[in-house]
Amino acid sequence: MGIVTVQWCLFGYSFAFGPGNSAFGSFQYGALRYPDQTNLYGQDPHPVQSPTFPVLSFQAYQAAFAVITPALFSGAIVGRVKLVPYMIFIFLWSTCCYDPLARWVFATEGWLHQYGALDFAGGTVVHISSGVSALTAALILGKRHDYDPTKEIMGHNLPFTVLGTGLLWIGWMGFNGGSATAANGLASLALTNTNTAAASALLTWVIIDAVRGTVTISGACSGIVVGLVVVTPAAGFIQPGWALLMGMIGSIFIYFACQLKKKYFHFDDTLDVFTCHGLGGMMGALLTGLFCQIQVNPAGFDGAFYGNPFQLWRQLCGVLTTIAFAAACTAGILLPMHFLFGIKLNPEDQAVGVDRATHGEYWHMAPGSTAHRKNDQEGIGKVNITRAENGNTNRVAIVEELLV
Repeated sequence: MGIVTVQWCLFGYSFAFGPGNSAFGSFQYGALRYPDQTNLYGQDPHPVQSPTFPVLSFQAYQAAFAVITPALFSGAIVGRVKLVPYMIFIFLWSTCCYDPLARWVFATEGWLHQYGALDFAGGTVVHISSGVSALTAALILGKRHDYDPTKEIMGHNLPFTVLGTGLLWIGWMGFNGGSATAANGLASLALTNTNTAAASALLTWVIIDAVRGTVTISGACSGIVVGLVVVTPAAGFIQPGWALLMGMIGSIFIYFACQLKKKYFHFDDTLDVFTCHGLGGMMGALLTGLFCQIQVNPAGFDGAFYGNPFQLWRQLCGVLTTIAFAAACTAGILLPMHFLFGIKLNPEDQAVGVDRATHGEYWHMAPGSTAHRKNDQEGIGKVNITRAENGNTNRVAIVEELLV
């Protein structure tokens, strides 16, 4: 939040939404000053971006999208990336990848927007870009030191997962509904579609789990997220009935994509960011090309189911452009950093954990507390690190002892 918000204030917003051409904005709105508007400090409406409320509110709303996107793909590389290189990467990626994509899709001047690729609230700009970047980063960094695709990994804190998913569900309705930029019928449609798709995807995921033998709470939470992702590009362009179907289709597709990834594709995307957000965003963008309808939103187009199959091609162009651009930007930033000064934590620090190795802190309890000493004595998850010297070469042997 700190890095991207500062970048957005300085020039990110201006790059994405400032005066410019179809590919790039400008520095004109840098530091959130609006010299071409009646109020220099953005306290008046903008004729295009926010006709009925201050443009400063619009930029703050868009800042939330800019912040959440790199936060999403951090889940793919958790536990094995160095802090300072990661911070540098976030700044560069937001500038070189997110801002241009936001320009192309969200800004009325953007070339994908003008071409007719529909994305109501970030299916391409947020979810496909973060998912593809997550996959690219995971492949460049490589696997965690103890990665084992055959071993089932339990969630760290299931109550927090449920709480976070609930907050996300409610907040997502604000994200998608707010993309109407007005308190009107379009906002209510987007909000309704968002809620409906999430509920549909949740029930579908639970039913598949039940048929396969075990209904998991973490799986149900994943189903909710998938439904929210899939409906995001279509939220303001489709009827609620199509949102219901999109949640079902997305949940089925992503459920089995996760199963295939675990069985056959052993790249270490820690939290399945590419599968849920990347593939979910692609699925949602393409389904938008089937179900969108001018009668629902005159600012959109009719889709293939309403006599305009060409809209599916427009959506595919948006998807392919985002995939290629996000992958190229991520690799173009990470690879030089990887070869110049390294971006991956060594196995020793990975075993100790980023909290201890990088931040010098503990997630559960303070060092020296009675509970912490008891935990160390019992040896739950304790990692012993022994160093052995052989001539001039230091070798680190990492032994994990589960004494319980």
